[in-house]
Amino acid sequence: MQDPELLRRLLRAKDRMDAASHEDWPVSRLARVSGVSEAHFARSFKEAFGVPPHRYLLTLRIERAKALLRDTDLPITEIAFRTGWKSLGTFGRTFRDVADESPGDFRARAKATPHDLESVPACFLHAAHRPDLTIAVSEKRRNEAGGTKDLDNTEVT
Repeated sequence: MQDPELLRRLLRAKDRMDAASHEDWPVSRLARVSGVSEAHFARSFKEAFGVPPHRYLLTLRIERAKALLRDTDLPITEIAFRTGWKSLGTFGRTFRDVADESPGDFRARAKATPHDLESVPACFLHAAHRPDLTIAVSEKRRNEAGGTKDLDNTEVT
């Protein structure tokens, strides 16, 4: 079990990512927010929340992108930039890797399926639409291509 003071510091960084997932959150910035070293932050964050900080951020961004694709008519390029990607190509490739379909296909499928979600609590909707990132996107790509090297230390930009 982690020190309660450390957990408060980690939660401070996690809350900042939650509030501004579209911003760049390299480990160095998160460590400064938490007031601990980069290595200690990365290790402690994964221990506390079960995923590395960059994977947590990726989950937030994909979850937000799915909501915007499903609930708005914003252009996909605008959604990519609003959710923190620097290029449409990176957004599309990452979205496809995580959601197993392109943003356009996701939007078409979501719009074609009528939903009566007014009575469902928002926390349940978020949980239902949260991507299941049990492995890093780069690891998933390698597994599909037949590779094995672990590159779980990449950051989302």
